[in-house]
Amino acid sequence: MSPEDVQPRPRIDATIARSWLLVNASVRAAYMAAARSEADQVILDIEDAVDPSAKCSARDSVTDWLRGAGAWVRINDRTTPFWSEDVDHLRGASGLGGVMLAKTEYPDQVDETYDRLGGRVPVIPLIESAMGIENAVDIARRRGVLRLAFGSGDYRRDTATDADDLVMAYPRSRLVVASRVAGLTGPIDGPAVTDDEAVLRQKTATSVSFGLTGKLCLNPAHTGVVNTVISPSPEDTAWATGFLAEFEARGRVVRDGSDLPRLKRAERITELAGEFGVVPA
Repeated sequence: MSPEDVQPRPRIDATIARSWLLVNASVRAAYMAAARSEADQVILDIEDAVDPSAKCSARDSVTDWLRGAGAWVRINDRTTPFWSEDVDHLRGASGLGGVMLAKTEYPDQVDETYDRLGGRVPVIPLIESAMGIENAVDIARRRGVLRLAFGSGDYRRDTATDADDLVMAYPRSRLVVASRVAGLTGPIDGPAVTDDEAVLRQKTATSVSFGLTGKLCLNPAHTGVVNTVISPSPEDTAWATGFLAEFEARGRVVRDGSDLPRLKRAERITELAGEFGVVPA
């Protein structure tokens, strides 16, 4: 089956996308499931998901798919011999939304990737180590960076830390602060490795509470839940709509020090609700 045989749902702009579905680039059938999923964005993975012996065929499959359907691609990290082949293969590929650069640790790795791809393809650095977290602000400020993403599993392996939310608070907050300093949308959190919907909802809500605005997904079935939790709720949307109407009705007069923060929050909620199709309760 070719991409022309699939009718994918319209994707949400990558700058605000909530669910980012990782797809094994060696499994063509997975492309189809991803295209039909509720994922805001799809990432064809030619890094960890693909055995070194299958990298070449996976690249060919990816570029063939991109001719008929848009997607992002997770490429190998700059320190591997596969990186150069990845970027050369993808340069100029039609349908390439951008690349996720695995195991980003230094700003110049982003520069080289962006330049080798022609200086037009957006890059999402995937931060997966202590060094990457330490350099997060400088990485976030590089040319071509669209957002940051957190490779939580590899970070835990690098630092020998637990998956407990308290333990993971620092790296998450570091990426949120780096994104804010660089003027980027909030970062994309690592995936929740669970098929329990209640646990997935709780883990996604935790990501939101830290200020992350997207989440990697490993299962197409997870994308709808992630989208719902990260979106403004119908109740929040109703509050924002009501506040803006009342603010306009009183001639936009600021009554106290809380009005302007509330105004900014209401405007942001209303904007996102419109993008995500959330109806006020």
